[in-house]
Amino acid sequence: MTDATPTPVPPPEGGPATPTPLLVLDVVGLTPRLLDHMPHLKSLGQSGSRAPLSTVLPAVTCAAQSTFLTGTMPSEHGIVGNGWYFRELGDVLLWRQHNGLVSGDKLWDAARRAHPGYTVANICWWYAMGADTDVTITPRPVYYADGRKEPDCYTRPPALHDELTEKLGTFPLFHFWGPGADLVSSQWIIDATRHVMATRHPDLTLCYLPHLDYDLQRFGPDDPRSHRAAAALDTALAPLLDDARAEGRTVVALSEYGITRADRPVDINRALRRAGLLEVHTQDGMEYLDPMASRAFAVADHQIAHVYVRRPEDLEATRAALADLPGLEQLLDDEGKKAHHLDHPRSGELVAIAEPDAWFTYYYWLDDARAPDFAQLVEIHRKPGYDPVELFMDPHDPYVKVKAGAALARKKLGMRYRMAVVPLDPSPIRGSHGRLPLSDDDGPLIICSTPHAFPGRVAATDVKSLLLDLAGLG
Repeated sequence: MTDATPTPVPPPEGGPATPTPLLVLDVVGLTPRLLDHMPHLKSLGQSGSRAPLSTVLPAVTCAAQSTFLTGTMPSEHGIVGNGWYFRELGDVLLWRQHNGLVSGDKLWDAARRAHPGYTVANICWWYAMGADTDVTITPRPVYYADGRKEPDCYTRPPALHDELTEKLGTFPLFHFWGPGADLVSSQWIIDATRHVMATRHPDLTLCYLPHLDYDLQRFGPDDPRSHRAAAALDTALAPLLDDARAEGRTVVALSEYGITRADRPVDINRALRRAGLLEVHTQDGMEYLDPMASRAFAVADHQIAHVYVRRPEDLEATRAALADLPGLEQLLDDEGKKAHHLDHPRSGELVAIAEPDAWFTYYYWLDDARAPDFAQLVEIHRKPGYDPVELFMDPHDPYVKVKAGAALARKKLGMRYRMAVVPLDPSPIRGSHGRLPLSDDDGPLIICSTPHAFPGRVAATDVKSLLLDLAGLG
Protein backbone atom coordinates (compact mmCIF):
# COMPACT_ATOMS: atom_id res chain seq x y z
CA MET A 1 0.00 0.00 0.00
CA THR A 2 1.34 3.43 -0.89
CA ASP A 3 0.15 6.69 0.55
CA ALA A 4 1.51 10.01 -0.58
CA THR A 5 0.57 13.17 1.26
CA PRO A 6 -0.59 16.00 -1.01
CA THR A 7 1.31 19.27 -0.94
CA PRO A 8 -0.70 21.93 0.95
CA VAL A 9 -2.47 24.40 -1.36
CA PRO A 10 -0.52 27.72 -1.55
CA PRO A 11 -2.24 30.58 0.26
CA PRO A 12 -4.43 32.70 -2.00
CA GLU A 13 -3.49 36.41 -2.00
CA GLY A 14 -1.36 35.92 1.09
CA GLY A 15 -4.14 34.19 3.04
CA PRO A 16 -3.67 31.03 5.14
CA ALA A 17 -2.92 27.76 3.35
CA THR A 18 -5.54 25.05 3.28
CA PRO A 19 -4.48 22.56 5.98
CA THR A 20 -3.52 19.06 4.97
CA PRO A 21 -6.26 16.82 6.43
CA LEU A 22 -5.11 14.30 9.03
CA LEU A 23 -6.33 10.96 10.33
CA VAL A 24 -4.70 10.07 13.66
CA LEU A 25 -5.18 6.47 14.79
CA ASP A 26 -4.52 5.57 18.41
CA VAL A 27 -3.86 1.84 18.03
CA VAL A 28 -3.72 0.79 21.68
CA GLY A 29 -0.84 -1.55 22.54
CA LEU A 30 0.82 -1.42 19.12
CA THR A 31 4.52 -2.35 19.24
CA PRO A 32 7.15 -3.21 16.61
CA ARG A 33 6.71 -6.91 17.49
CA LEU A 34 2.98 -6.78 16.77
CA LEU A 35 3.45 -4.76 13.59
CA ASP A 36 4.83 -7.89 11.94
CA HIS A 37 1.29 -9.33 12.15
CA MET A 38 -0.32 -6.19 10.68
CA PRO A 39 0.60 -5.92 6.98
CA HIS A 40 -1.47 -2.81 6.17
CA LEU A 41 -0.01 -0.72 8.98
CA LYS A 42 3.46 -2.15 8.36
CA SER A 43 3.24 -1.17 4.70
CA LEU A 44 2.15 2.33 5.72
CA GLY A 45 5.34 2.69 7.72
CA GLN A 46 7.51 1.21 4.98
CA SER A 47 6.25 3.59 2.30
CA GLY A 48 6.10 6.47 4.77
CA SER A 49 7.86 6.81 8.12
CA ARG A 50 8.21 4.92 11.37
CA ALA A 51 9.94 5.72 14.66
CA PRO A 52 10.01 4.71 18.32
CA LEU A 53 7.70 6.82 20.49
CA SER A 54 8.76 7.70 24.02
CA THR A 55 5.77 7.49 26.33
CA VAL A 56 5.07 8.96 29.79
CA LEU A 57 4.87 7.59 33.29
CA PRO A 58 2.33 6.22 33.90
CA ALA A 59 2.11 4.64 30.46
CA VAL A 60 -1.69 4.44 30.50
CA THR A 61 -4.38 5.75 28.17
CA CYS A 62 -5.54 8.96 29.82
CA ALA A 63 -2.06 10.22 30.74
CA ALA A 64 -0.52 9.43 27.35
CA GLN A 65 -3.37 10.85 25.26
CA SER A 66 -3.38 14.06 27.30
CA THR A 67 0.35 14.44 26.65
CA PHE A 68 -0.12 13.87 22.91
CA LEU A 69 -2.82 16.54 22.70
CA THR A 70 -1.25 19.20 24.95
CA GLY A 71 2.46 18.67 24.38
CA THR A 72 3.03 18.68 28.15
CA MET A 73 3.73 16.09 30.84
CA PRO A 74 1.34 14.91 33.59
CA SER A 75 2.94 17.40 35.99
CA GLU A 76 1.41 20.15 33.81
CA HIS A 77 -1.76 18.75 32.26
CA GLY A 78 -2.74 17.01 35.51
CA ILE A 79 -3.78 13.60 34.18
CA VAL A 80 -1.68 11.44 36.48
CA GLY A 81 -3.41 8.17 35.53
CA ASN A 82 -6.71 6.75 34.38
CA GLY A 83 -8.04 8.01 37.70
CA TRP A 84 -6.93 9.25 41.07
CA TYR A 85 -8.12 10.16 44.56
CA PHE A 86 -10.15 13.36 44.39
CA ARG A 87 -9.13 14.77 47.75
CA GLU A 88 -11.78 17.48 47.59
CA LEU A 89 -14.49 14.79 47.23
CA GLY A 90 -12.95 12.10 49.44
CA ASP A 91 -13.50 9.58 46.64
CA VAL A 92 -11.51 7.55 44.11
CA LEU A 93 -12.80 8.15 40.59
CA LEU A 94 -11.57 6.49 37.42
CA TRP A 95 -12.47 7.02 33.78
CA ARG A 96 -13.99 10.48 34.11
CA GLN A 97 -14.96 12.03 30.77
CA HIS A 98 -14.91 15.81 31.10
CA ASN A 99 -12.19 17.52 29.09
CA GLY A 100 -12.05 20.25 31.72
CA LEU A 101 -9.89 17.92 33.83
CA VAL A 102 -7.09 18.33 31.27
CA SER A 103 -5.09 21.53 31.69
CA GLY A 104 -3.20 23.22 28.91
CA ASP A 105 -3.42 24.35 25.33
CA LYS A 106 -5.00 21.59 23.22
CA LEU A 107 -3.96 20.60 19.71
CA TRP A 108 -7.15 22.04 18.21
CA ASP A 109 -6.65 25.36 20.03
CA ALA A 110 -3.22 25.75 18.46
CA ALA A 111 -4.53 24.68 15.04
CA ARG A 112 -7.33 27.26 15.12
CA ARG A 113 -4.93 30.05 16.00
CA ALA A 114 -3.00 29.18 12.85
CA HIS A 115 -6.09 28.51 10.75
CA PRO A 116 -9.43 29.89 12.02
CA GLY A 117 -12.26 27.48 11.26
CA TYR A 118 -10.07 24.37 11.62
CA THR A 119 -12.43 21.43 12.27
CA VAL A 120 -11.82 18.44 14.52
CA ALA A 121 -13.60 15.11 15.06
CA ASN A 122 -12.82 13.12 18.21
CA ILE A 123 -13.97 9.53 17.88
CA CYS A 124 -13.50 7.80 21.24
CA TRP A 125 -10.24 9.40 22.40
CA TRP A 126 -10.61 9.99 26.14
CA TYR A 127 -11.81 13.20 27.86
CA ALA A 128 -13.97 13.88 24.83
CA MET A 129 -16.98 15.38 26.58
CA GLY A 130 -16.88 19.13 26.91
CA ALA A 131 -13.94 19.43 24.53
CA ASP A 132 -14.07 22.21 21.97
CA THR A 133 -14.24 19.84 19.01
CA ASP A 134 -16.70 19.95 16.14
CA VAL A 135 -17.63 16.26 16.23
CA THR A 136 -17.54 14.07 19.34
CA ILE A 137 -18.33 10.38 19.74
CA THR A 138 -17.61 8.67 23.04
CA PRO A 139 -19.01 5.65 24.93
CA ARG A 140 -21.76 6.71 27.34
CA PRO A 141 -24.18 4.09 28.75
CA VAL A 142 -27.80 4.87 29.56
CA TYR A 143 -28.20 4.73 33.35
CA TYR A 144 -31.90 4.17 33.90
CA ALA A 145 -33.63 5.28 37.07
CA ASP A 146 -34.26 1.65 38.11
CA GLY A 147 -30.53 0.89 38.08
CA ARG A 148 -30.26 -0.73 34.65
CA LYS A 149 -27.27 0.11 32.46
CA GLU A 150 -27.67 -0.16 28.70
CA PRO A 151 -25.14 0.41 25.90
CA ASP A 152 -25.08 3.77 24.15
CA CYS A 153 -22.81 6.64 23.19
CA TYR A 154 -22.70 10.42 23.49
CA THR A 155 -22.32 12.54 20.38
CA ARG A 156 -21.93 16.13 19.31
CA PRO A 157 -23.76 17.27 17.33
CA PRO A 158 -26.67 15.50 19.06
CA ALA A 159 -28.30 14.46 15.76
CA LEU A 160 -25.25 12.32 14.97
CA HIS A 161 -26.36 9.86 17.66
CA ASP A 162 -29.45 8.68 15.79
CA GLU A 163 -27.62 8.90 12.48
CA LEU A 164 -24.96 6.46 13.68
CA THR A 165 -27.40 4.20 15.48
CA GLU A 166 -29.53 3.83 12.36
CA LYS A 167 -26.50 3.13 10.18
CA LEU A 168 -24.31 1.04 12.52
CA GLY A 169 -26.54 -0.06 15.37
CA THR A 170 -26.19 0.86 19.04
CA PHE A 171 -22.64 1.42 20.25
CA PRO A 172 -21.51 -2.08 21.38
CA LEU A 173 -20.52 -1.18 24.94
CA PHE A 174 -20.25 -4.77 26.17
CA HIS A 175 -17.74 -5.45 23.38
CA PHE A 176 -15.76 -2.34 24.37
CA TRP A 177 -14.89 -3.68 27.84
CA GLY A 178 -15.67 -6.74 29.94
CA PRO A 179 -15.61 -10.49 29.28
CA GLY A 180 -17.14 -9.90 25.84
CA ALA A 181 -14.59 -7.27 24.75
CA ASP A 182 -13.52 -8.02 21.18
CA LEU A 183 -13.17 -6.64 17.66
CA VAL A 184 -16.86 -5.66 17.42
CA SER A 185 -16.29 -2.39 19.30
CA SER A 186 -13.25 -1.36 17.24
CA GLN A 187 -15.12 -2.26 14.05
CA TRP A 188 -17.99 0.05 15.10
CA ILE A 189 -15.50 2.84 15.81
CA ILE A 190 -13.82 2.32 12.43
CA ASP A 191 -17.18 2.44 10.65
CA ALA A 192 -18.19 5.55 12.60
CA THR A 193 -14.90 7.20 11.65
CA ARG A 194 -15.45 6.42 7.98
CA HIS A 195 -18.96 7.87 8.21
CA VAL A 196 -17.79 11.07 9.88
CA MET A 197 -14.98 11.58 7.36
CA ALA A 198 -17.37 10.99 4.44
CA THR A 199 -20.15 13.27 5.74
CA ARG A 200 -18.33 15.97 7.78
CA HIS A 201 -14.83 16.07 6.23
CA PRO A 202 -13.04 17.30 9.37
CA ASP A 203 -9.54 18.69 9.02
CA LEU A 204 -8.38 16.47 11.89
CA THR A 205 -9.92 13.10 12.71
CA LEU A 206 -8.88 11.36 15.95
CA CYS A 207 -9.79 7.65 16.13
CA TYR A 208 -9.23 5.39 19.16
CA LEU A 209 -8.94 1.63 18.53
CA PRO A 210 -8.81 -0.47 21.75
CA HIS A 211 -8.86 -3.99 20.32
CA LEU A 212 -5.26 -4.99 21.13
CA ASP A 213 -5.81 -4.08 24.78
CA TYR A 214 -7.96 -7.15 25.36
CA ASP A 215 -6.20 -10.34 24.31
CA LEU A 216 -2.76 -8.94 25.18
CA GLN A 217 -3.90 -8.58 28.79
CA ARG A 218 -5.78 -11.89 28.71
CA PHE A 219 -3.09 -14.02 27.08
CA GLY A 220 0.12 -11.98 26.92
CA PRO A 221 1.77 -10.35 23.89
CA ASP A 222 3.46 -13.51 22.60
CA ASP A 223 0.38 -15.73 22.54
CA PRO A 224 -0.91 -16.74 19.07
CA ARG A 225 -4.35 -15.43 20.04
CA SER A 226 -2.85 -11.98 20.52
CA HIS A 227 -1.16 -12.20 17.14
CA ARG A 228 -4.50 -13.13 15.57
CA ALA A 229 -6.10 -10.12 17.28
CA ALA A 230 -3.47 -7.85 15.71
CA ALA A 231 -4.08 -9.34 12.26
CA ALA A 232 -7.86 -8.99 12.64
CA LEU A 233 -7.60 -5.33 13.61
CA ASP A 234 -5.28 -4.65 10.68
CA THR A 235 -7.79 -6.22 8.28
CA ALA A 236 -10.59 -4.12 9.76
CA LEU A 237 -8.48 -0.98 9.32
CA ALA A 238 -7.85 -1.47 5.61
CA PRO A 239 -11.04 0.25 4.32
CA LEU A 240 -10.43 3.25 6.60
CA LEU A 241 -6.86 3.57 5.31
CA ASP A 242 -8.19 3.36 1.74
CA ASP A 243 -10.70 6.14 2.50
CA ALA A 244 -7.94 8.33 3.91
CA ARG A 245 -5.77 7.79 0.85
CA ALA A 246 -8.67 8.61 -1.48
CA GLU A 247 -9.31 11.85 0.44
CA GLY A 248 -5.64 12.83 0.39
CA ARG A 249 -5.35 12.54 4.17
CA THR A 250 -2.06 12.13 5.92
CA VAL A 251 -2.36 9.12 8.24
CA VAL A 252 -0.60 8.93 11.59
CA ALA A 253 -0.85 5.75 13.68
CA LEU A 254 0.58 5.73 17.18
CA SER A 255 0.28 3.85 20.43
CA GLU A 256 0.23 4.94 24.06
CA TYR A 257 2.18 1.99 25.47
CA GLY A 258 3.23 -1.56 24.81
CA ILE A 259 1.75 -4.45 26.76
CA THR A 260 4.36 -6.84 28.11
CA ARG A 261 4.18 -10.22 29.82
CA ALA A 262 3.02 -9.77 33.43
CA ASP A 263 1.47 -12.58 35.43
CA ARG A 264 2.27 -11.69 39.04
CA PRO A 265 -0.47 -9.77 40.89
CA VAL A 266 0.62 -7.52 43.75
CA ASP A 267 -1.94 -6.83 46.48
CA ILE A 268 -0.65 -3.42 47.52
CA ASN A 269 -3.77 -2.37 49.44
CA ARG A 270 -3.84 -5.60 51.43
CA ALA A 271 -0.28 -4.87 52.55
CA LEU A 272 -1.34 -1.42 53.71
CA ARG A 273 -4.36 -2.85 55.49
CA ARG A 274 -2.33 -5.49 57.31
CA ALA A 275 -0.04 -2.68 58.48
CA GLY A 276 -3.04 -0.90 60.01
CA LEU A 277 -2.93 1.99 57.55
CA LEU A 278 -5.94 1.25 55.33
CA GLU A 279 -9.46 1.49 56.77
CA VAL A 280 -12.73 -0.04 55.59
CA HIS A 281 -16.33 0.38 56.61
CA THR A 282 -18.91 -2.40 56.53
CA GLN A 283 -22.47 -2.44 55.17
CA ASP A 284 -24.63 -5.54 54.78
CA GLY A 285 -21.61 -7.73 55.49
CA MET A 286 -19.57 -6.14 52.70
CA GLU A 287 -16.40 -4.11 53.14
CA TYR A 288 -15.87 -0.80 51.39
CA LEU A 289 -12.65 1.17 51.20
CA ASP A 290 -12.81 4.24 53.45
CA PRO A 291 -10.30 6.61 51.84
CA MET A 292 -11.19 9.54 54.05
CA ALA A 293 -10.41 7.57 57.23
CA SER A 294 -7.40 5.64 55.89
CA ARG A 295 -3.94 6.74 56.88
CA ALA A 296 -2.70 5.33 53.57
CA PHE A 297 -4.20 3.51 50.58
CA ALA A 298 -3.30 2.95 46.93
CA VAL A 299 -5.13 3.63 43.68
CA ALA A 300 -3.94 0.74 41.53
CA ASP A 301 -3.57 1.50 37.81
CA HIS A 302 -1.98 -1.44 35.98
CA GLN A 303 1.74 -1.38 36.88
CA ILE A 304 1.55 1.97 38.68
CA ALA A 305 -0.16 2.80 41.96
CA HIS A 306 -0.62 6.21 43.51
CA VAL A 307 -0.25 5.82 47.27
CA TYR A 308 -2.13 8.50 49.19
CA VAL A 309 -0.86 9.20 52.71
CA ARG A 310 -3.13 11.41 54.80
CA ARG A 311 -0.54 12.81 57.19
CA PRO A 312 3.20 13.45 56.67
CA GLU A 313 4.01 11.59 59.88
CA ASP A 314 2.67 8.38 58.30
CA LEU A 315 5.02 8.46 55.31
CA GLU A 316 7.70 6.35 56.98
CA ALA A 317 5.16 3.77 58.20
CA THR A 318 3.79 3.55 54.66
CA ARG A 319 7.24 3.05 53.19
CA ALA A 320 7.95 0.38 55.77
CA ALA A 321 4.69 -1.45 54.99
CA LEU A 322 5.64 -1.62 51.30
CA ALA A 323 9.41 -2.03 51.61
CA ASP A 324 9.50 -5.80 51.19
CA LEU A 325 6.33 -6.28 49.14
CA PRO A 326 7.14 -8.85 46.41
CA GLY A 327 6.61 -7.40 42.94
CA LEU A 328 7.06 -3.76 43.94
CA GLU A 329 10.21 -2.43 42.28
CA GLN A 330 10.31 1.24 43.18
CA LEU A 331 8.55 3.76 45.41
CA LEU A 332 8.82 7.33 44.14
CA ASP A 333 8.96 10.13 46.71
CA ASP A 334 8.75 13.85 45.92
CA GLU A 335 12.12 13.85 44.15
CA GLY A 336 11.27 10.69 42.22
CA LYS A 337 7.93 12.12 41.11
CA LYS A 338 9.63 15.30 39.96
CA ALA A 339 12.19 13.33 37.96
CA HIS A 340 9.36 11.50 36.17
CA HIS A 341 7.18 14.61 35.70
CA LEU A 342 4.52 13.31 38.09
CA ASP A 343 4.83 16.08 40.65
CA HIS A 344 1.21 17.21 40.51
CA PRO A 345 -1.23 17.75 43.41
CA ARG A 346 -3.39 14.88 42.10
CA SER A 347 -0.56 12.37 42.49
CA GLY A 348 -0.17 10.25 45.57
CA GLU A 349 2.36 11.21 48.20
CA LEU A 350 4.21 8.13 46.95
CA VAL A 351 4.01 6.41 43.55
CA ALA A 352 4.65 2.66 43.37
CA ILE A 353 6.09 1.04 40.25
CA ALA A 354 5.74 -2.71 39.78
CA GLU A 355 8.48 -5.05 38.63
CA PRO A 356 8.36 -5.87 34.88
CA ASP A 357 6.36 -9.12 35.31
CA ALA A 358 4.03 -7.77 38.01
CA TRP A 359 0.94 -5.56 38.26
CA PHE A 360 -1.10 -4.03 41.08
CA THR A 361 -4.56 -5.24 42.13
CA TYR A 362 -7.01 -2.87 43.79
CA TYR A 363 -8.16 -5.53 46.29
CA TYR A 364 -8.35 -4.29 49.87
CA TRP A 365 -10.46 -6.99 51.60
CA LEU A 366 -8.78 -9.92 53.32
CA ASP A 367 -11.66 -12.40 52.99
CA ASP A 368 -13.46 -12.87 49.66
CA ALA A 369 -16.68 -13.44 51.60
CA ARG A 370 -16.45 -9.78 52.64
CA ALA A 371 -15.81 -8.40 49.15
CA PRO A 372 -18.33 -5.77 47.95
CA ASP A 373 -20.92 -6.97 45.48
CA PHE A 374 -19.47 -4.79 42.71
CA ALA A 375 -16.20 -6.77 42.86
CA GLN A 376 -17.71 -9.49 40.63
CA LEU A 377 -19.25 -7.00 38.22
CA VAL A 378 -17.86 -5.03 35.31
CA GLU A 379 -18.00 -1.82 37.32
CA ILE A 380 -15.27 0.58 36.26
CA HIS A 381 -16.74 3.56 38.12
CA ARG A 382 -17.25 1.96 41.55
CA LYS A 383 -14.01 0.07 41.95
CA PRO A 384 -11.30 2.20 43.61
CA GLY A 385 -8.70 1.02 41.12
CA TYR A 386 -8.31 -0.67 37.77
CA ASP A 387 -9.46 -4.30 37.52
CA PRO A 388 -8.22 -6.18 34.41
CA VAL A 389 -9.90 -9.35 35.67
CA GLU A 390 -13.11 -7.85 34.28
CA LEU A 391 -11.95 -9.30 30.96
CA PHE A 392 -12.79 -12.80 32.25
CA MET A 393 -15.74 -14.84 33.37
CA ASP A 394 -15.04 -16.69 36.61
CA PRO A 395 -13.37 -19.99 35.55
CA HIS A 396 -13.96 -21.49 39.00
CA ASP A 397 -17.74 -21.01 38.95
CA PRO A 398 -19.39 -23.94 37.12
CA TYR A 399 -22.63 -21.97 36.87
CA VAL A 400 -21.13 -18.73 35.59
CA LYS A 401 -22.65 -19.05 32.11
CA VAL A 402 -26.03 -19.98 33.58
CA LYS A 403 -25.87 -16.87 35.77
CA ALA A 404 -24.92 -14.74 32.79
CA GLY A 405 -27.78 -16.19 30.74
CA ALA A 406 -30.30 -15.54 33.51
CA ALA A 407 -29.07 -11.97 33.89
CA LEU A 408 -29.29 -11.44 30.13
CA ALA A 409 -32.87 -12.75 30.11
CA ARG A 410 -33.83 -10.28 32.84
CA LYS A 411 -32.19 -7.52 30.85
CA LYS A 412 -34.16 -8.39 27.70
CA LEU A 413 -37.35 -8.27 29.75
CA GLY A 414 -36.47 -4.76 30.88
CA MET A 415 -35.82 -5.88 34.46
CA ARG A 416 -32.94 -5.00 36.74
CA TYR A 417 -30.10 -7.48 36.58
CA ARG A 418 -26.64 -8.20 38.01
CA MET A 419 -24.02 -9.75 35.74
CA ALA A 420 -21.91 -11.10 38.63
CA VAL A 421 -19.46 -13.15 36.59
CA VAL A 422 -16.04 -11.55 37.21
CA PRO A 423 -13.61 -13.74 39.22
CA LEU A 424 -11.98 -12.59 42.46
CA ASP A 425 -8.83 -14.47 41.47
CA PRO A 426 -6.35 -12.27 39.56
CA SER A 427 -4.18 -15.14 38.33
CA PRO A 428 -5.57 -15.36 34.75
CA ILE A 429 -3.98 -12.03 33.71
CA ARG A 430 -0.95 -12.45 31.43
CA GLY A 431 -0.15 -8.91 30.26
CA SER A 432 0.04 -5.38 31.64
CA HIS A 433 1.53 -1.92 31.10
CA GLY A 434 2.15 1.35 32.90
CA ARG A 435 5.93 1.18 33.43
CA LEU A 436 8.31 2.80 31.02
CA PRO A 437 9.34 0.16 28.45
CA LEU A 438 12.59 -1.73 28.82
CA SER A 439 13.16 -1.86 25.04
CA ASP A 440 11.85 -0.23 21.88
CA ASP A 441 10.59 -3.61 20.64
CA ASP A 442 8.11 -3.67 23.52
CA GLY A 443 7.35 0.05 23.54
CA PRO A 444 5.01 2.27 21.55
CA LEU A 445 5.78 3.55 18.08
CA ILE A 446 4.55 6.13 15.62
CA ILE A 447 3.89 5.61 11.91
CA CYS A 448 3.14 8.23 9.25
CA SER A 449 2.13 7.95 5.62
CA THR A 450 4.53 10.82 4.80
CA PRO A 451 8.14 9.80 4.07
CA HIS A 452 10.84 11.32 6.27
CA ALA A 453 8.28 12.65 8.74
CA PHE A 454 10.47 11.90 11.77
CA PRO A 455 14.11 12.80 12.32
CA GLY A 456 14.40 9.93 14.81
CA ARG A 457 12.78 8.98 18.11
CA VAL A 458 9.65 11.00 18.83
CA ALA A 459 8.86 12.17 22.36
CA ALA A 460 5.25 12.03 23.52
CA THR A 461 5.44 15.77 24.16
CA ASP A 462 6.39 16.35 20.50
CA VAL A 463 3.30 14.67 19.01
CA LYS A 464 1.23 17.86 19.16
CA SER A 465 3.79 19.97 17.27
CA LEU A 466 4.45 17.12 14.84
CA LEU A 467 0.76 16.94 13.93
CA LEU A 468 0.61 20.69 13.46
CA ASP A 469 3.60 20.46 11.11
CA LEU A 470 2.02 17.63 9.13
CA ALA A 471 -1.15 19.71 8.77
CA GLY A 472 0.92 22.58 7.42
CA LEU A 473 0.17 24.71 10.49
CA GLY A 474 3.48 24.49 12.34
